[in-house]
Amino acid sequence: MKVIGLLGGMSWESSIEYYRLVNERVKAVLGGFHSAHTVLYSVDFAAIEQMQAEGRWDDAGAELNRAAKALEAAGADFVVLCTNTMHKVASQLEAGLGIPLLHLGDATAAAIKAAGVRRAGLLGTGFTMGQPFYRDRLAAHGLDVLVPSAEDRDLVHRIIYDELVLGVVKPESREAYRGVIARLAEAGAEGVIYGCTEIELLVGPEDCPVPTFPTTRLHAEAAVDYALGRTPLPVPPA
Repeated sequence: MKVIGLLGGMSWESSIEYYRLVNERVKAVLGGFHSAHTVLYSVDFAAIEQMQAEGRWDDAGAELNRAAKALEAAGADFVVLCTNTMHKVASQLEAGLGIPLLHLGDATAAAIKAAGVRRAGLLGTGFTMGQPFYRDRLAAHGLDVLVPSAEDRDLVHRIIYDELVLGVVKPESREAYRGVIARLAEAGAEGVIYGCTEIELLVGPEDCPVPTFPTTRLHAEAAVDYALGRTPLPVPPA
């Protein structure tokens, strides 16, 4: 079993889910007393969030690069960045790294294509929905990505940062997300990507009229399958 390097803390609420999911996957595949062989590096999200807000993406990339190299030094065989938004600095994270990054966008795209979906709606932070880094990664796999309206993007982003990363889950916010999801489906989305690791704390497949793609679970399962040699490392098409 390869050693999974979990780079978390963004937020720790979702990092808990990653740890739980990778261990549940290993147990489901291997049975018995088996659990995942992991190394966890958890950053202080307050510092990362401030860099996001101030547009200091180079500083954030340098910080995550240091963290990834610490995982490598601790024995990790590959890195799982436990956040969607910070994949914006994936190339900086990988600079000088001697082990691969299992990119969340590639793992998500593989699951979407396997389900026969070609047009997917995307929920996430304002950065993930509004900037091209994530949508372009999915488009490289031949997927058409829809994002909510500007008003809906603001609502989705606000609930993530004001509530979910703090562990606050409100029924009224779940209803608000259901409305956004319904509008994406009405706009032609054949499936909806839960493209922020905290979103799965609020809504599930039962809240969506079309198939859902929960990126935290998909990423964790892809990490285990790669660690156990069941599948190759997901990568974008050449």
